[in-house]
Amino acid sequence: MTSKWNYCPLTSDEQEAESRLAQRYSGVPPISELLAERGISTVEEAEKFFHPSLRDLHDPFLMPDMDRAVARLNRAMGSKEKIMVYGDYDVDGTTAVALVYKYLRNYYSSIDYYIPTRTEDGYGISRSTIDMAAESGVSLFIILDCGIKATDEVAYARELGIDFIICDHHVADEVLPPAAAILNPKLEGSTYPCPHLSGCGVGFKLMQAFAISNGLGMADLEGMLDLVAVSIAADIVPMVGENRILTYFGLKRLNSNPNMGLRAIIRTCGLSGKEITISDVIFKIGPRINASGRMQSGKEAVDLLVSRDAADALAKAKEIDRYNQDRKELDKQITEEANAFIEEHAASLADKKAIVIYNKNWHKGIIGIVASRLTELYYKPTVVLTYAGGLATGSSRSVQGFDVYGAVDSARDLLENFGGHTYAVGLSLKEENIPEFTRRFEEYVTANIRHDQLRPTLDIDAYLTFSEITTDFLHLLRRFNPFGPGNAKPVFCTRAVKDFGTSKLVGKQNEHIKLEIVDDTSGKVMNGIAFNAAKDFPHIHAGKPFDIVYTIEENKRKSLQSVQLMVKGISCR
Repeated sequence: MTSKWNYCPLTSDEQEAESRLAQRYSGVPPISELLAERGISTVEEAEKFFHPSLRDLHDPFLMPDMDRAVARLNRAMGSKEKIMVYGDYDVDGTTAVALVYKYLRNYYSSIDYYIPTRTEDGYGISRSTIDMAAESGVSLFIILDCGIKATDEVAYARELGIDFIICDHHVADEVLPPAAAILNPKLEGSTYPCPHLSGCGVGFKLMQAFAISNGLGMADLEGMLDLVAVSIAADIVPMVGENRILTYFGLKRLNSNPNMGLRAIIRTCGLSGKEITISDVIFKIGPRINASGRMQSGKEAVDLLVSRDAADALAKAKEIDRYNQDRKELDKQITEEANAFIEEHAASLADKKAIVIYNKNWHKGIIGIVASRLTELYYKPTVVLTYAGGLATGSSRSVQGFDVYGAVDSARDLLENFGGHTYAVGLSLKEENIPEFTRRFEEYVTANIRHDQLRPTLDIDAYLTFSEITTDFLHLLRRFNPFGPGNAKPVFCTRAVKDFGTSKLVGKQNEHIKLEIVDDTSGKVMNGIAFNAAKDFPHIHAGKPFDIVYTIEENKRKSLQSVQLMVKGISCR
């Protein structure tokens, strides 16, 4: 689907900020424009943005219920209670469990962890797990990346003498579970300065508060920031404020002295000796951790992340890598089947603003990925369902700017369970309710989605000439890292570029263009790659001018010669 190009000029307030910043960064346009777009208005704020500091992490006790959570944890440890650390089976949940368990076991031995399975336990906390914990003498659960909707289950646990400290970041219902403490920066009334922490991030804040309350140093906890960085990148939470600080130092840890389990994954996926970036976490490290929970048990991922033996960690990493290979094959198969179904019913689906698709034979652990792929391909809010544990269960994904949680919530009376974020929701319902859910989901989307949200948009941060791509500009552009939602990699547009005469088609089917191009501001030849853009090659090869939208990529040499433009769009003049 062709993307619409969108450039939004600076607002009047942003223009004033840009003017102030330009006095400091006058020699490197458009750095001041990029900063102003990110809400940075002074040189002091810019320097803090360019130089993250752990000193700028927020006081964890600003989070509601934190004092109660720490008091309950301290009481449990002082009374020698048995503690269970429990979390979701995805990357965020398993890294959260690994962090909290690893940190607390330094000070306490009566502690264990548990990750539910997708097929047997399902999402969140179950009564069967509570019964199992009660039989083993557990009296305190620390539950991570889930639990905010487990009202009945937590009430049941209280009857058995079990307390819960809930560390979650998903949207809550009006009625909260009767837990000893609920840590969730998204709760209504919360004034915590960083509302979009990952689940692992909330667990980190609990451990930070525990350390403060017990007069412990922060070195051991800061040594676990690689786990937090992996959770933030994989869960795609906003890369702003505290999240950006945590990720910045977590990436440093990943590149210097990573967790033994992460080190094994890094070795297994061929990243040893290379600079690890956010993209590596999203596309290589995260999927391998996720594959454990998708294909087998998320507990195996935690086993790896808390391992103390290098040989053991490597063996576990190789096993998880095999799960990832199996996941890729299933992903490809199910995506092809889903596409075939949609194409077969193209006439009936053409006018619909949403997609709901059900196949009871699909693997439960893969459907979230398939929902993401279908959303990207058709650019419509999508729900993919399969059958497991007596229910239709599945995942929903959304397009930019549309709240799919609200769409699912509009049919909550048809659901057995659901939870998630603005752009991703998990849900389950009785099979006979699927037709009515489909109708109401489509009805809500049709009534609430804007026409422009049904077409992908390339948001342009700034117009750039090749003469402005200097060494100083690249040095400051690197300082915008780490990138993510809210601090996306800057997207530039250069007008009226031309082929230098050496651009060519590449790829197995000559589907991509390897660009060597110039503009009229300098004699500088810029290299670029435009994937799946072969249709534009005749125009380019003829020497005619065209506009490009792109991001700037560099290799490790970090020189002007190492720059490659990752072309996202071409407009032939």
